[in-house]
Formats: sequence, structure tokens, C-alpha cells
Amino acid sequence: MIHFDKVNKWYGAYHALVDVSETIGRGEVVVVCGPSGSGKSTLIRTLNRLEAIQSGSIHINGEDIYRRGVDVNSFRSGIGFVFQQFNLFPHLTALQNCTLAPVRLRGLKPAEAKEEALALLDRVGLAHKANAYPAELSGGQQQRVAIARALAMRPPLMLFDEPTSALDPEMVGEVLQVMRALAKDGMTMVCVTHEMGFAREVADRVLFMDAGRVLERAVPQAFFSKPQHPRAQQFLTDIRAPQALTA
Repeated sequence: MIHFDKVNKWYGAYHALVDVSETIGRGEVVVVCGPSGSGKSTLIRTLNRLEAIQSGSIHINGEDIYRRGVDVNSFRSGIGFVFQQFNLFPHLTALQNCTLAPVRLRGLKPAEAKEEALALLDRVGLAHKANAYPAELSGGQQQRVAIARALAMRPPLMLFDEPTSALDPEMVGEVLQVMRALAKDGMTMVCVTHEMGFAREVADRVLFMDAGRVLERAVPQAFFSKPQHPRAQQFLTDIRAPQALTA
């Protein structure tokens, strides 16, 4: 479904993505992890053209998404993107956040969009908050509305850019639970996350990045039990160390 071929991205003199080549299959759940500044968020943002690439190519469903003539707005409407900071429209209710794009971009009638949106809010456990504004919702609830809003466009692909990093610890679980359910339903998902428990439990594959390169790709069991690359070994040692100190 997704194919990166020798993708490079610079910010000025900083080489953020270095010759990235990777293939992600339909229905696959891939977790991208690595230290801060490793390029993982940049990588996922190239998939809906929030970040441009300077060389190489990215194909989604066989289409070169950086070719000339691509209607970027139309293209983006087919990819669900869940941000770190929720990005809900503050002046719209949860329900209105979920119906706006389907009416304007998918051409649904308002009543039809409302019916679908209520079903999606129910799916993420928030049907009872349909008429609440974002300011009236907890962080975890806002992120679940953001997921419902992304699903309202019926995307074949969902991208998550550190969806739990802005949440209080007790709210993380409720968002991960929704993501687990999506994975079980066969949704193609690419997730940048620090939640290693989620990666171990839900991912089909883990990609480990550092300094703009994919240094390791493995199924979770292999990655967490016997990482091959020294940098991946150090990363896992470092993230386990605080747990050991608090145990």
C-alpha cells in the first residue's frame, strides 16, 4: 500500500531523512520508534505531504503522491491523520467536528453525515459527548474525537503522530484502546509512538529510526527480545532504565 524509494529530506543543511526505502502492506500496523530527532515524525508527515521530500519517491496505492498535478487537498482527504495536539475546531461540537469534512468533501447530506458521525463517536466511546465542545472534553476525549473525525472520511490509511504524548498518563490507555480496536478491524496504520507496550502488543512490524535512517525493521517479538542494531539495543536499554529505577 505504501512504498518509500530512496526518500531524502533536508531542513537547510540538516539531513532529516536519509535514503529511506520501505514497503508497508495493506492492513499492516507499523509502529515507528526511535529517539527524539530521529526523523520518525518527519517520515510520517511526508505520507500526506505535510512535509515535502527533496529526492526519491513515495507511492500510495500505486500512485506517486509527489508527481506534478496531484490535487493535494483531495489526496489528503483520503488519509486519516491524528496529531499530537488533537487540532479539533474549538468553535464546533464533537459531532460538528466529525460531520464538517464528510459534508463538504465527501458530499454527504447533513443527516447522513450526522448518522455516520454518531456511530463513529459511539465507536470511540463518546456518543454521550456529541454536543460537547473541545474545551469541555478531557485530553483523552479530545483525541478520541480526533480519531472519529479522521475515520469519518472513510480513509484506507490512518497515520498517528505521537497521539498520546500530549496526554496525562491516565488518559493514554483510553486512546490506545481505540487504536487497538482499529488494528483488529484490519485498518492500515502507521504510528509514531513512544508507547512500547502498544508496539509490542499491536504492531505487525516495528521500524526503528535514528539520524534519519531506518536502522532496524522487525516483528515486535524479535525487536524487543533481540534487537540487532547496536543503536536499537541502546535505545531499548535507555527506555527500560527508568522503569528499573522506579520498580
